[in-house]
Amino acid sequence: MSILGILYWLSRVIAIVAIVHVVLDNRQPAKTMAWALVIYFLPIVGVVAYIFFGINTRKERLVSRRSMDLLTKRSMLEFAEQRNLQLPEQHKPVIDLFINQSFSLPFNNNKVEMFTDGYQFFPALLRDLSRAKSHIHIAIYIFEDDALGRLLSDVLIDKARQGVEVRVVYDDVGCWGVPVRFFERMREGGVEIEPFMPVRFPTFARKANYRNHRKIFVIDGAVGYIGGMNIALRYVKGRRYGKGKHASGQPWRDTMMRIEGRGVYSLQRAFLIDWYFVDRTLLSDKKYYPHVNVGRRMQNEELLSSLLQTVTSGPLSPYPEIMQGYMRIIMAARKYVYMETPYFLPTTGVLSALKMAAQTGVDVRVMIPLKSDARFAEWAGRSYLREVVAAGVKVSLYKAGFLHSKLMVCDDSIATCGSTNIDFRSFENNFESNVFIYDAEVARHMREVYLADERQSVDYMAMTHLLKPSFAVRLWESLTRLLSPLL
Repeated sequence: MSILGILYWLSRVIAIVAIVHVVLDNRQPAKTMAWALVIYFLPIVGVVAYIFFGINTRKERLVSRRSMDLLTKRSMLEFAEQRNLQLPEQHKPVIDLFINQSFSLPFNNNKVEMFTDGYQFFPALLRDLSRAKSHIHIAIYIFEDDALGRLLSDVLIDKARQGVEVRVVYDDVGCWGVPVRFFERMREGGVEIEPFMPVRFPTFARKANYRNHRKIFVIDGAVGYIGGMNIALRYVKGRRYGKGKHASGQPWRDTMMRIEGRGVYSLQRAFLIDWYFVDRTLLSDKKYYPHVNVGRRMQNEELLSSLLQTVTSGPLSPYPEIMQGYMRIIMAARKYVYMETPYFLPTTGVLSALKMAAQTGVDVRVMIPLKSDARFAEWAGRSYLREVVAAGVKVSLYKAGFLHSKLMVCDDSIATCGSTNIDFRSFENNFESNVFIYDAEVARHMREVYLADERQSVDYMAMTHLLKPSFAVRLWESLTRLLSPLL
């Protein structure tokens, strides 16, 4: 037998072994089939991709979630007592779901503000950072070495030199292109900064699939931010395509929430868990959960009144908390559900919930960008869009820029915003965080934000080439859909 023949049969044997490994891992059938198809038809590429991105690292090896939760529960419960906490009866099943699955406690007496672009968000963040007296905690997916990133790093270094405790967790894969010197400069300036699950051979294969996609900022335990914006100039100026005179730009549309009040405790807990994971240091001092005077009024005379939960999810959990929360809210909707996401690759449960809600007469709307930044995800998502449109869901394509917003609002009573995309990776593989707000005023505001975005969108039903593509296009979209659990 020739050398080529030997290599061929060797590749087939390795592919069969890999497929057996996928099957024995007992994943969801769709994901198992997707990996098996990739490995079978592209044995060399498929096996390499599976080694790097598909192997499930045993949860116990990554981190002991139980030990971390027990530590942070103890510290938070000791300082975060709530009296006269009343939960809305209509949302108690959702609230209890999050409590029972991940100990995500509800907190009352909060003020919530919404920012819909970087021009609003970053000045507010810089103002709050400049006022920090005790500590600054940041968990971020991307911390870019550009004009905005350098400005933020200078502020953090300055606060550290003033004696403020500054801690930053950044994702190693999200910051792959960022020079090491950028982070070393902050470290030398007194900032405690750690990468989340650094990717280095030979451990690359175990870690590349589990990324910290959260965007959380906590200042003095009293003010916090959560949403979809990373630290990079494009979140202000937008994304540019092409070079030279042919370059074109897209404004960036995103959503961040500013929280002031007891709800910051849950943001703090999320960060402290991440910090314990990367640094193995337990931070349990009372100063991280400062007393909140719930009777005081803000400068604009608004009372701290909103009830909210911060929910985190990730591959360490036995339950996909955020995904199940989405499903529960959609299935309980009576009037409407509006949702924005940059990528639409829903899991079977979310897809079924959306279709059933629409078919029972609920006004279900989904908004995605007209022009995506991920072509494979866009192709794979088109068949899902046609499926929900056929069930009665109204789909809008945002044309005023790149829509990176991740929000959902339901029945003028519950709203959520965070880092979670409507795709398999966010629901199952990434470490994500969302805030769920049980407040009519906040929900109505988010509904108005959605409707304003909708006025800058085109109706999917008007896109004939998307509704009725050619056979070749439909075949390609269906093939890419098979890979949607891996995208």
